[in-house]
Amino acid sequence: MIDDLDLEAYLSISSKKIGIYLLDKKKLKNLYFQEENIENNNVFSDLNILNEFLDKNIFKIEKLAGRFIKNIKLIIESEDILKLNIGLKKKNYEKIITKKFLENLLSELKDLINENYQDYRIIHMHMIKYLFDGSHHSQFKMDMKCKNLAIETQFISVPNHLILEIDKILENFHIKIKDYLNQNYIQSLFKEDKMELSEMAYKTQLGYNVNEVSIIPKKLKKIGFFEKFFQLFS
Repeated sequence: MIDDLDLEAYLSISSKKIGIYLLDKKKLKNLYFQEENIENNNVFSDLNILNEFLDKNIFKIEKLAGRFIKNIKLIIESEDILKLNIGLKKKNYEKIITKKFLENLLSELKDLINENYQDYRIIHMHMIKYLFDGSHHSQFKMDMKCKNLAIETQFISVPNHLILEIDKILENFHIKIKDYLNQNYIQSLFKEDKMELSEMAYKTQLGYNVNEVSIIPKKLKKIGFFEKFFQLFS
């Protein structure tokens, strides 16, 4: 018998393709998957296509899992997804660069994006490069002596209206979106590997990209801005 905690459900949506997957996280194998190519329409223009697809597949997944699917992780690709590279430079008045200093810097960048793109939701935030007094590094170095730190970060955001529209369809099946992932982004991390989309998504969320930052949802804001920096500080 497979424990509920060993299973993860994923839904992928792009303009011309929909897929659904039930992943066994221990074996990294899909117990169920179904993909459908959409030839003569755009999924985002007619979300009834998504409703019909789910109607054909959700019951099959629930029967296989032996439980109702209450949460699902959404893998999305759309021309409306916003990708922004943004940099920030800040003077350090302490002797060394600390975790707190970088955390504050990233927080400023995130607030800047939220302030200027209020109709979008950030789904990925990852570091591209660091400049310690002009010296380039691809990963953060803890407790490094540095007077000026500059960082370049990429934000990937999805339009709020798109999230709301997809949410409404999933409500018909009493399912909520647990997390959001950008399909192009996760595929770029595994372009040299042959694996299923669901496995890519799972490994991405485990911290495959050591420079990706995971952000705590607003409702958990009191315990700190970042859930973790994955391996930034290992």
